[in-house]
Amino acid sequence: MPNAANGDVNLYYEVDGKGDDRDVDAVVFCGEIGYGPWQWGWQHAAVAGPYRAVVPATRGTADSDAPPGPYTVGQLAADLDAVLAGAGVRAAHVVGVGLGGMVALHAALHSGRVRKLALVGTPAYGDGMNPDSLWADPADPEALESSLRAAVTGEFLEYQPSVVSRIVEWRAVEDADRGAWEAARSAVREFNVADRLYEVSNETLVLHGSEDAVCPPAKGEELAEGLPRGEFVAVDGAGHLANVEASREVNDRVLAFFEDEE
Repeated sequence: MPNAANGDVNLYYEVDGKGDDRDVDAVVFCGEIGYGPWQWGWQHAAVAGPYRAVVPATRGTADSDAPPGPYTVGQLAADLDAVLAGAGVRAAHVVGVGLGGMVALHAALHSGRVRKLALVGTPAYGDGMNPDSLWADPADPEALESSLRAAVTGEFLEYQPSVVSRIVEWRAVEDADRGAWEAARSAVREFNVADRLYEVSNETLVLHGSEDAVCPPAKGEELAEGLPRGEFVAVDGAGHLANVEASREVNDRVLAFFEDEE
């Protein structure tokens, strides 16, 4: 797995696919607080045909460095820019969930590399979501499984036991420890671009699970309404990680959105 550096912070990422001959040939994924790259296992293969899929490990997760906190969304967006530069990406569509959606919004305001945005379970400000129930000690398998109840619906947990078991295994290896999680929690807490949404000129698809218990769907609607080129789509029956729980619908909508010419 290649790595990039933002100052003295080493950041690991994966690249899959070669992309087509187009102006924007890459899609980059920005993850939810504390989760490793596993959370994009339902997406990167779907986009790796028409695009290069770039999946960074957020600082504090997987093999990326975990410097002392607190972190800011600005720092995480600078990490993202470093990864894109390291991967040789000139322009990318960005997919983000929760904290990752916040990073995507910040990057859209400050980076020339960002094109379209697809945001899952994302508010315009930190108080719009409460991620505390997502935390679990990576060394505690029972906690890793039980905390998934905040991320997905009970139906998913009941009917996808083998998938849940795999997620627990991945989380044990890739998720942030308590120190790194709290550092990222500070980034969520301090985030607020509600009064700057009018500056985000990027086309933005706001996807939100109708059963999201971490970030209420009304916050996604509020975000889309504040964006000049925002579109809100409810993902019926899905929880916070709609990209995992309703991956087929999310992938179809995201790819259609990216492929649609302006």
